[in-house]
Parts: sequence; C-alpha cells; structure tokens
Amino acid sequence: MTLLSSLVSKFFREGTLLIRLPDGKEISAGAMGATDIPVIVRFTDWRSVGRVANKPHLALGEAFMDGTLQMERGSVYDLLELCVRNFRYHHKYRSWAPLTDAIAHWRAHNGRSEARHNVAHHYDLSYELYRRFLDADMQYSCAYFPFEGATIEEAQENKRRHIAEKLLIAPGMSVLDIGCGWGGLGLTLAQRGANVTGVTLSEEQLKIAQGRAAQVSLPGNADFRLQDYRDVTGPFDRIVSIGMLEHVGRGNFQNYFDTVARLLRDDGVALIHTIVKADGPAPTSGWTAKYIFPGGYIPALSQLAPAIDRAGLIIADIESLRIHYADTLRAWRERFEANRADIRALYDERFCRMWEFYLAGSEASFRVGSSMVMQFQLAKRLDTVPIRRDYLYTGQGARAARDLASAP
Repeated sequence: MTLLSSLVSKFFREGTLLIRLPDGKEISAGAMGATDIPVIVRFTDWRSVGRVANKPHLALGEAFMDGTLQMERGSVYDLLELCVRNFRYHHKYRSWAPLTDAIAHWRAHNGRSEARHNVAHHYDLSYELYRRFLDADMQYSCAYFPFEGATIEEAQENKRRHIAEKLLIAPGMSVLDIGCGWGGLGLTLAQRGANVTGVTLSEEQLKIAQGRAAQVSLPGNADFRLQDYRDVTGPFDRIVSIGMLEHVGRGNFQNYFDTVARLLRDDGVALIHTIVKADGPAPTSGWTAKYIFPGGYIPALSQLAPAIDRAGLIIADIESLRIHYADTLRAWRERFEANRADIRALYDERFCRMWEFYLAGSEASFRVGSSMVMQFQLAKRLDTVPIRRDYLYTGQGARAARDLASAP
C-alpha cells in the first residue's frame, strides 16, 4: 500500500482519483478540488496492487483484463484519460531516452519472420470481430471527419477521397498499397481507374481483400498479395501506406523510406499516413507491446524526417489530423460496446476487457495526450505536385495530375 500510495501521490496533479483497496482502506490523489468528481477504482486482491505499484505500464491493463481492477465511478476511459492528462507533468523519462531508444531499436528489429508473426497476432483475428466495430468499408485507421457530427462511414469515405486527391490518381496509373488491409482503399483507387497492387502479411485480410476484388467490376485493377513490402519490385507511379509505418520497427525506418524511394518513379507521388508522437521519441508501453501490437513502435517526426531526407525524397506536404483519430476511436469504442455480447461469444470476457482497455487508452492518447496522425506527401521532384493545395478540396486531383503530366 505504501508503494502504491507514493506512486499515485506523485503522479496525479490534476483531476481526482480514489483507489479502494481489498481491505477497505482508500488512497486518494490529484487536485482534490471542491468541484471535482473523482474517478473511483477498486482492487479485489493484493497481488494486483503490488504489481501495479511496481510495473504500472504493464500491470494496470492486466488487472483490468483480469477483473481485479474494477471501476466503481466513471469508465475505464475516464481512468485512462486522467492518467494520460497527468503524463505531461512527468518528463523524467527523457533523461533515459538514449537507453530506451536503444532497447526499442533492439526489440523492434522486425525481420521478415518476426514481421509475419507480429502482424498475425493482431490482424489475423477474426474478421467477425473487426466488422462489428469498423465502418462498412473496413477502414482500420484514422478517419477524416468532414464536419462535426459526421458518421464514421462519412468520415472514412472522406479520408479515402482525401488520400486519392493527394496521390493525384488518374486512370492507368500503377499504385502500390503497402499494408493494404481488407482492400478498401485499393478498391477505391481502382474505381478511379488505377491498377493497384496491394501487399499485406495478414492471411485473414488477404482473403477478404481478394474476395471483395472478385465481386466488383472496376475501371482499373486490384491485385492483392501476401508479400513483404521489402520484396516488391517496381517501379510504381504512386505508393500509399496507411497505418503501416508504425509496424516496421524502430530500426527499419531508413529501410522503409529507402524502399519507397526505390519503388517510386522519378515523377511519382507517395502518401504515408502514420501515427507520430508529438513530444519526441518514447518507448512503446509494455502492455501494448505484449497484448496488442508486438514489434510496434510509434515514431516522432524527428525520427522520420532524417530518414526521408536520406532516402532522397522531398516532403511536398505534411498534414496533421490530430483529434480526428480520437473521434474515430470514440466511434469504434461505441460500436464495440454495442456489439460486446457478439464479441464475447467469439472470444471471452477477458478479451473484451483487453480491447476495451486498448480502445479507451488509444482514444485518450489522441484526445489529451501526445499522439496524432500525420500524412506525408512525398515526391522526388519539386514540380511533381501542384504548388497550391486547392486541388485537394475541389476534386481536381486527377485533372491536376493530367496537367502536370502534359506540362513541358
């Protein structure tokens, strides 16, 4: 109890947390303002108390999964938002940055066999799980809400359109989709007349993507393959990668952008959509690495820009989507909860609590923490994309591509 009390009293500076212990005693921490409504949690056994006090980044999620940490007032989202809001006061970990960065580099090597295993851990879960909380097109990445109150379907459709405009897609172009998921974006680009090659390491996603492609008639072509992006041969007019860079590993950023540069034509355009840390490099939490994304690592902009430069690529445009992912995750959480009984039948209650913790923690990180999504538009030449951004919002991406191609 003494160790846990010391931990929470030092950590929480805003908001109010009340912890009820197995023997009925209580620990309170935070601002303790007169108008604060505290988040109240209860531990049901002493083992979980000790583990959380010693390894909070791992054991807090495990205690919630096991049911030994129970919410008595507020939701698990309220608890995790409170935790994330208080991270800003604790920069001590920055003095450990060289060590933690070296450990992350070693752990996230992600060779071909490791990458296949890590992808299977998360993305080869049942399609029946994902279809119960994603939009109809199965977009498992940050949506782009065109207006407040838009549905997740409207926001994901807007995201696909926005990406197609940034890529300046025109009929007949060859497109590589690195980490193609269930094929939704690739099919969208093929619908615009592009010839798309989508690669994934997930057998479950590949099966769905190929089945979807076989069921529709497209002006272009969509060919989905089980293949490591490092083994693809090019060149391509366009390259797109949505939510995949987070999985390549800390030690592979240079190889990733070198591969993009190798596969991209000299007059080509690439669009890389990825989560980044706004406050500099930081290691992946132990709980996330163990249960959700083994081998995953969220980069900082300071880690990506040098790799892009060294690859010989030009950053033509950067856009930060910021709160859009928090709203996306909120929509996913609500749908997950609405279909919880079905998901529990597919797996079990511990699995549901694990995913509840994952979705809630992710939303809190994007809403009040340092996580955000950036889209990098990359090229090899300064004149490959228009010098004004009007074409992104007028549906003139394809016309701009034709104009640039015909320019002397």
